[in-house]
Amino acid sequence: MSKKKVSLKWALKEYVWPRRKMLSVGLIFIIIRSLAGLVLPYETKNLLDVVVPSKDMGELWKLIFFVAGAILIQATTSFILTRLLSVEAQLLIAQLRAQVQKKLLTLPIAFFDNNKSGALVSRVMSDVEGVRNLVGTGLVQLIGGTVTAVVAFVFLIKINALMTLFVFLPVGLFGFIALKAFGYIRPIFRERGKINAEVTGRLTETLNGVRVIKGFNAEAQENKTFESGVDRLYQNVKKSLTATALMTSSSTFLLGMATVGIMGMGGYFIMISDMSNGDLVSFLLFLGFMVAPIVQMSNIGSQLTEALAGLDRTQELMNMTEEDNPEVRKVMITDFKGDIRFDNVSFSYEEEKEVLHNISFEANAGSVTALVGSSGSGKSTIAGLAATFLNPSSGKVTLDGQDLAHVNLNSFRTHLGVVLQDDFLYEGTIRENILFPRPDATEAELLSAVEGAYVNEFTDRFEDGLNTIIGERGVKLSGGQRQRISIARALLAEPKIIILDEATSNLDTESESFIQKSLNVLMKDRTTFVIAHRLSTIQQADQILVIEDGQIAESGKHQELLDAKGRYYELYTYQSRI
Repeated sequence: MSKKKVSLKWALKEYVWPRRKMLSVGLIFIIIRSLAGLVLPYETKNLLDVVVPSKDMGELWKLIFFVAGAILIQATTSFILTRLLSVEAQLLIAQLRAQVQKKLLTLPIAFFDNNKSGALVSRVMSDVEGVRNLVGTGLVQLIGGTVTAVVAFVFLIKINALMTLFVFLPVGLFGFIALKAFGYIRPIFRERGKINAEVTGRLTETLNGVRVIKGFNAEAQENKTFESGVDRLYQNVKKSLTATALMTSSSTFLLGMATVGIMGMGGYFIMISDMSNGDLVSFLLFLGFMVAPIVQMSNIGSQLTEALAGLDRTQELMNMTEEDNPEVRKVMITDFKGDIRFDNVSFSYEEEKEVLHNISFEANAGSVTALVGSSGSGKSTIAGLAATFLNPSSGKVTLDGQDLAHVNLNSFRTHLGVVLQDDFLYEGTIRENILFPRPDATEAELLSAVEGAYVNEFTDRFEDGLNTIIGERGVKLSGGQRQRISIARALLAEPKIIILDEATSNLDTESESFIQKSLNVLMKDRTTFVIAHRLSTIQQADQILVIEDGQIAESGKHQELLDAKGRYYELYTYQSRI
């Protein structure tokens, strides 16, 4: 994973330049607004030095209307700016979120095993928000503020060059402090995004596991863990607030001292008749128009620093290698028989911690291969390799002689069906969950899958039938009902390869009899891998592989393995006694 920071130059090229037309329009409006704002200090001198001494009421009304018109222009351009650029910024945020989410779903299963779902949600939703300061009003205000400061500076020089040069000493010192502060703040903002993601991730887990927490009376423990995370976030914010406070206080002090100096110098020049009262008031107002954008720039600079910190993390994610790497996985599958072969396959989740050792076997097209053995022996890892969720550390898994490591995953998984022990259901209706793999399936195809998995056996008792809302992760259904919906979903997908991971483990005796019938339909003429602890469910398998310590300890049919009186015999006779 790249830790390289994104540069402002890169961010401008990537996000600002493609929107240069709209930002140019925004820049024109902000320059108009800035110039309109300079009318007030300019006309103040005219009011005090010309109009008031002459007591010309006509000129006074002209001046008032002129200044009022300038203020109206300011207000109008401010509204247009916010409407134009803020909306564009929100559009970019929406597009970036969609891009990051799309990228996330291309990453391998191992990535999700190592990252909390809540933390990933934070990366999708929060990290990209800072980009609004690049495309929204922030960057344009930075440029517009610079223009305002330059124009105000010209007027200040014209009024009194010596006083203007005097002002530049504290302003320059403030600029130096601000630059140092930004360099200090950026890593803090970056760390804040990471901590925020971790805290969000833990909170998401807590809410998802609320039944377990309450069941074990563990609320106090969870509160303590969350409070610890929140405190880390607070400590991080405190660091950045210290730097921000330093900038704010230094600007207040240095610019305040400059104002005190100007008052003294201005009073002196008026006393010696080198300046008029109007000159001094006008100078002070123009000084405000020059200094205000500089202070504003420090705030915008802080926002841009936060934006770049978020983009750092976003780019880390976007630069990760996709699971379906087009440079490696070039083989497209249009049709296949379904012969799967493991050839001397080893696999490790971590270096030097191998969980599979030189596994070799064949699963012929249309056959059922059952994987049995102790927990943690490697059964699910073998199934994960067959499903292409994992890649071998050495050796290869082939489909009809084609190395799966080089096969385009989209073309392969179109023909794959998966039913897991704790299968995932969306909050929605039973109908929506079954239609998940094929939203465009006909009503007849849907009902065929429903009947094949005996889903109608319980939905017929529900008032809303297939349109019953099942709650988050199907919480309103029993384990057996959820499992039957998962099997109906697999039936509707019409796959050629099936992975059944403990598919009958959550079922009562009645449900199991229903499911066993539907599984027979599902597995017919399909290459099937079954992981089962309940050995009574796999007696008809074409081959049973007994996995122990990452190796195939025994293989054969049910009766053959019983006759051999080895590990399978031990497992089977033990279960029979229970």
